[in-house]
Amino acid sequence: MSAPREQFGSKIGFILAAAGSAVGIGNIVGFPVAAAKNGGAAFLLIYACFVAFICLPVMLAEMGLGRRTQHSPQKAYTELGEGLTRWKIAGFLATFTPFMIAVFYMVITVWIFGYLFQSVIGNLDLIASDGYFRTFVNEMSFLGYLVAVIAITYLILLGGVRNGIERASKVLMPALFIMLILLVIFVLTLDGSSAGIKFYLVPDFSRIDGSVINGALSQAFFSLSLGMGILITYGSYFRRNDDIVTSAKLVAITDTSVAFIAGLMTLPAIFAIFPNTNVDTLSTSSVSMVFSFFPNIFLALSETIGYVPASIAATLFFLLAFVAAITSLVSIIEVPTSSLMEKRNISRKKALMIIGTLITVLTLIAATSFGIVPWLTQFAHYAGVDKSVFDIISDVFYDTILPLNGLLICLFVRFRWKRAQLTAELSEGNPGYGNSWFGKYVNVAIGTFIPVILAAVFINTVLTKFFGISII
Repeated sequence: MSAPREQFGSKIGFILAAAGSAVGIGNIVGFPVAAAKNGGAAFLLIYACFVAFICLPVMLAEMGLGRRTQHSPQKAYTELGEGLTRWKIAGFLATFTPFMIAVFYMVITVWIFGYLFQSVIGNLDLIASDGYFRTFVNEMSFLGYLVAVIAITYLILLGGVRNGIERASKVLMPALFIMLILLVIFVLTLDGSSAGIKFYLVPDFSRIDGSVINGALSQAFFSLSLGMGILITYGSYFRRNDDIVTSAKLVAITDTSVAFIAGLMTLPAIFAIFPNTNVDTLSTSSVSMVFSFFPNIFLALSETIGYVPASIAATLFFLLAFVAAITSLVSIIEVPTSSLMEKRNISRKKALMIIGTLITVLTLIAATSFGIVPWLTQFAHYAGVDKSVFDIISDVFYDTILPLNGLLICLFVRFRWKRAQLTAELSEGNPGYGNSWFGKYVNVAIGTFIPVILAAVFINTVLTKFFGISII
């Protein structure tokens, strides 16, 4: 006989846990730069509309499916899909995708931890030196950092939903907000920071085109952890009388707020330290910004405020990035862990050992694909470029499969579970939802134009990533 399904202890616990999964390093640095390059406030407005009118309905579908079945993705799709093969495949993708993304995210999190450690011991000049990152990713010190990150993640997940994920989220997420606000206050006191605020908040609608719109939707979709199975799994930890609709709205607002506030840190910092910055030349890659650009910002800042204060600011920044990364990593790994517990009817500890071992092995393979092992570095070739194992994991699972998984949940609601059943599920804990304008909108949108948009994004991503062709 299986153990009773774990549950969140409070609404705020779920909101912080789900927001933790959504808030990642992309929110901290990638999103602000993308906004500045693509119209500033105009991009922010488009992004907010996508969150409200496209991403939020998909969030509700995922959370509703999880609570309705009280299962993780694979079993949820199988149960309501009555064992049909196509829905089993959808459940498998919603489980295997976060497993592979965990490998990608584990590598990034270990790098952040390594830079955090170097900042703490006063090596700001080292991590900001030219070519250090290329050297760092191939150093054996990666193993020590990996052990530390695995231990932190394992201890959080071992505590389960209420005593692990929820308890950690109640500490880490407020800490993240406090660190972010402190960094924003500090940055805004720097001379020249107003130029960054101008680029970020003054709308420029002339920059808006098809690629920008597609980028805004992709950013919104990825930022909210859609298509990863996380919200299906977390939805299964809801009680029957919990208000899913309000909780989802608060998660979306929290995630968007963090991304917006982070812009008040990132852009003013760049323009304060490098006044002649051409925003169009900035990379939107979170990896490039975190590990190459920001260390140079803090090193340049040391000429004004001194080396020790600059090192403290760098430490706070990398601690902020690490908290954002670890909260996302915990929620990502919870999906395959929960699924394995259900499928094999085993304890959380045993499931974590199995999943953790597999992810660790794959992480080591991905981490050695930056030059240590040549054949892993040039593992494949597509779109005219050699790709490493790490690149393939990022391209296939992080960039491509997520919109497909979002499309599949919409098709599942439309053709199998039925929209009326979703509305009934979401009305549990929110009796007025079904007759509200938003409830009616979700009912129509999730079965009509949202799947079309997600299908277009998926097709465009496949063509762009693997064939070098863009249709949008």
